[in-house]
Amino acid sequence: MKLQNKIHLFTSGVFAILLLLISIAIYVIFSNLTYSSELNSAELNAASTASGMISSAGVIQEGDLLRSFGPLDGATSIIREDGSSLGTVTSSGQNSLNNIERTFYNNQYAEIIELENARYTFVSIPMIWTDGSIVNLQIFESIDTTVSNLQILRNTLIVVVILALIPVFISGRLLGNVIMGPIRSMTGTMKEIQRSGEFKRIPLEEKSRDELYQMGESFNHMMNLLETNYDKQKQFVANASHELKTPLTVIESYANLIKRRGIDNPEVVAESVEAIHSEAIRMKDLTQQLLLLAKHGEQWKLSLERFDLYPLLKESVQAFRNAYSREITLQGEEIIAYADKQKLKQLIYILIDNAIKYSEQEIRVSLVRDGAKGRIDVEDNGIGIPESDLPKVFDRFYRVDKARTRKSGGSGLGLSLAKELSEALGMKLTLESTEGKGTTASIHFQAES
Repeated sequence: MKLQNKIHLFTSGVFAILLLLISIAIYVIFSNLTYSSELNSAELNAASTASGMISSAGVIQEGDLLRSFGPLDGATSIIREDGSSLGTVTSSGQNSLNNIERTFYNNQYAEIIELENARYTFVSIPMIWTDGSIVNLQIFESIDTTVSNLQILRNTLIVVVILALIPVFISGRLLGNVIMGPIRSMTGTMKEIQRSGEFKRIPLEEKSRDELYQMGESFNHMMNLLETNYDKQKQFVANASHELKTPLTVIESYANLIKRRGIDNPEVVAESVEAIHSEAIRMKDLTQQLLLLAKHGEQWKLSLERFDLYPLLKESVQAFRNAYSREITLQGEEIIAYADKQKLKQLIYILIDNAIKYSEQEIRVSLVRDGAKGRIDVEDNGIGIPESDLPKVFDRFYRVDKARTRKSGGSGLGLSLAKELSEALGMKLTLESTEGKGTTASIHFQAES
């Protein structure tokens, strides 16, 4: 059974049961109150009749007395203690009451009885008769009008329940449509994705940000993640096949050279091994960078902590001084940041490494506070970047013609990776450069107080 039909049947069934229970409760409560009211009224009337009879007894004959005080639609009897009757008067059309066995009651007694599909109130009141004996005044009074009214109420409630079920049935169908709308849209979008191979989104109306809206929003977010990861995977495959082709070709050519001439020529072997080793290292670095760039921002698994940036910069600068024997200065003050220490260190390494590649002069690293913001500057006096190339330097594999050579410029992935890292850390990376004068790379971040 379809989910919409299940929702429809369930909601309609629940409402139908509720309406039925409410109607039954109304009828039972009203009928009990009505019968109780009729019985109380009959007792009051019987008490009044008994008082009137006692005051007139001995003056008026028993038969006339009973006819005078008897009900219009019922019967009246006076019963002795031995069960014999002093007289009984029955109204027209109530002959069935003559066949009832009379019983003497010591105390006042009242009930509703059913006789031959008709209902009566029965009241028995003890009273002292003219001869000093105790007798019962017993009165039967028909309540057919009340029963008829209750029948009308019952029929009315049945009709109301049936009529109420019509909008309930329609509203159940409408509720099913409302709930199933986003689900149908999601299912249709999934089928369309399966058919076309394209990543599509569910159109959302922001009238009500309910659970269905949130489900659609989550689906669209999932599609965004899938499309991003798919694009990254496709880009990784394209980038890897493009960039790894050259070092693999170099390795293959030097391997063939060793096979042809290496046996009798140690110099060829040494040159080939050095070239193969160099290309292997470059391939390893390139592969690591490609794998990092293939990650989505939410997959970096950041380990955030508060720490002082100055010691981190000092350690990074000292590492490059020792490795490259270059003059690198550090200026700054204590600034607390909330970030992933290792990822930020990797970002700083990329910027300092770039500065070393494209500058032979002193490199300056600065840590500056600007109000609630902080900034790390890596400045060189190198060859700089032409203004026309600045917007493109963060593109993958992009090299400025006279700077990004295979020998010194690397793979063209460094700044792309730096951009990805800064975004994952919630920081901003900017680049200012003047051709022939130098370049300044800046990391902007939120400083902790």
